[in-house]
Amino acid sequence: MDCETTTELTPKFDANGLVTAVVTDRHSGGILMLAHMNREALDLTIETKVAHFWSRSRQSLWKKGETSGNAMRVVEMRIDCDQDAIWLIADPAGPACHTGETSCFYRRIEGERLLKID
Repeated sequence: MDCETTTELTPKFDANGLVTAVVTDRHSGGILMLAHMNREALDLTIETKVAHFWSRSRQSLWKKGETSGNAMRVVEMRIDCDQDAIWLIADPAGPACHTGETSCFYRRIEGERLLKID
């Protein structure tokens, strides 16, 4: 049985042991952030219903909101057809971005410039 038709969760982690995860707000549907998960982060997210990721910059497991208090309660998880990307639908407890913005995608590209979205 291939990954497109199986009912088993068999994520395709990349060479670094990571899978891309996108997080959206359950109520607005807006994209909050993009991050990466290793097997441990994925398992903890499934188990606790709180978003966990792998920080590539710190090379460590990261529980979203652990220091900021802006945790994300996961209400639904989906995986794409070839199981190499995960979608978390969440209720954020505060801003998703470390800059204090609601979403990490708070700037629009205009040519070679970035404009903050109001």
